[in-house]
Amino acid sequence: MTRSIRILALPLALAASLSLAGAGAAQTAAPAPVARDSAALSRVLDEASRLSALKTVIVSRNGSVVVERGFNGHSPGESANIKSASKSIMSALVGIAIEKKLLTGVDQPIAPILARDLPADPDPRLKAITIGNLLTMQAGLDRMSGANYGRWVSSRNWVRTALGADVVAEPGGPMLYSTASTHLLSAILTKVSGKSTLTLAREWLGPVEGFRIGAWERDPQGIYLGGNQMAMSARSLLAFGELYRNGGRTKDGRQIVPEAWISQSWTPRTNSRFSGDGYGYSWFIREIGGHRVNFAWGFGGQMLYIVPDLGLTVVMTSDESSPSARTGYRDDLHALLARIIATAEA
Repeated sequence: MTRSIRILALPLALAASLSLAGAGAAQTAAPAPVARDSAALSRVLDEASRLSALKTVIVSRNGSVVVERGFNGHSPGESANIKSASKSIMSALVGIAIEKKLLTGVDQPIAPILARDLPADPDPRLKAITIGNLLTMQAGLDRMSGANYGRWVSSRNWVRTALGADVVAEPGGPMLYSTASTHLLSAILTKVSGKSTLTLAREWLGPVEGFRIGAWERDPQGIYLGGNQMAMSARSLLAFGELYRNGGRTKDGRQIVPEAWISQSWTPRTNSRFSGDGYGYSWFIREIGGHRVNFAWGFGGQMLYIVPDLGLTVVMTSDESSPSARTGYRDDLHALLARIIATAEA
C-alpha cells in the first residue's frame, strides 16, 4: 500500500473555535487546547491504512492543517466526486439566497416558483411543500434515491419527474432521503437568480480561499445536479468546512454564509431512518467520541466532519463505487474520527 503524508507544525497561537449551544447554535468559544503529540495522530492514520477504500484524510485544528495524508497513491489535492456531501454546499447557497432576498425564507412554497414543471393535475399537497421541506428531506414525495435513482436520472426532465412522483407522506412528515429534493433546490436557485447554480457557487463561495468546484453533472435542461456528482478536492471540501466552523466567515473576516443560517442548519429537525442521525438543513448531526459532530456524508464515504467545541474540521474521501452504510464502512470512518478526537483531547 502506497501513501503520502505531510505533517505540519502545530500553531502556538490559536484562532477562536465554535461551540454548540442549545439545539445546535454556533457561538464563538475560547480556543481548545492543541494536541501536543502529532506523532500520535500520525499513528492513528497508520492504523487507518487498513481501510482499503480510504483515499485521503485531512485534519485541521482551529484553522491550521495538522496532518493530511493520501492512501493508495491518492492525494488530498486531486479531484474527487464528493457525492451527497454536495448537499451541504447546496444548503449554503440557499442560505445565501435567502439573505440576498432571492428567496423569502424556508417557509416559502416551491410550487409557484416551479409552476411550469408541475403535473397537469397536481396532488394538492404539492402546494404545501416548502424550501425548508426540501432541505430536511421532508417533502413527502416518493424518493428518487436508492432503487429509483437510475430511473429518475434517465428521464427527459428531472425536475418534472421529481414533482410528478407520488406524494407518499404529508409535507413536513418523515424524512425521505432523496437527491431529487436538493435538485429541486438547484432548479429553484437557477429560476430565481437567472444564473446557473455553478455560477452562483463560484460567485458566492469563490472568495473562500481554497474553495473550488470542478466538474459537475447537469440534467437535460442544463440545471446542475443539486446533491450529487460534484467534483472537489479534499482540500477544497476542507475550505468549505472551515467556512462553516468559523461561523460563515473567511480567514480575513468576510461574512459569506450568514452565521444564523449555520446555526439553523445544525439544528436537528428530523431523523434519518437509515442511520438514526439527526438531520438539519442538509447536515447530519450525531455524537462521536463524546462530542457533538455536524457532518456532510456522501455515498461511498465522502465525509466532512466539524467538531465545533474542539475546533476540528476533518475531511475523508473514499472510493465512491460502493456503499458505506450497509457495509459498515461508514461506521469505520466514524470510529476513525473518534480516534482523531481522542488524540486532539490528549
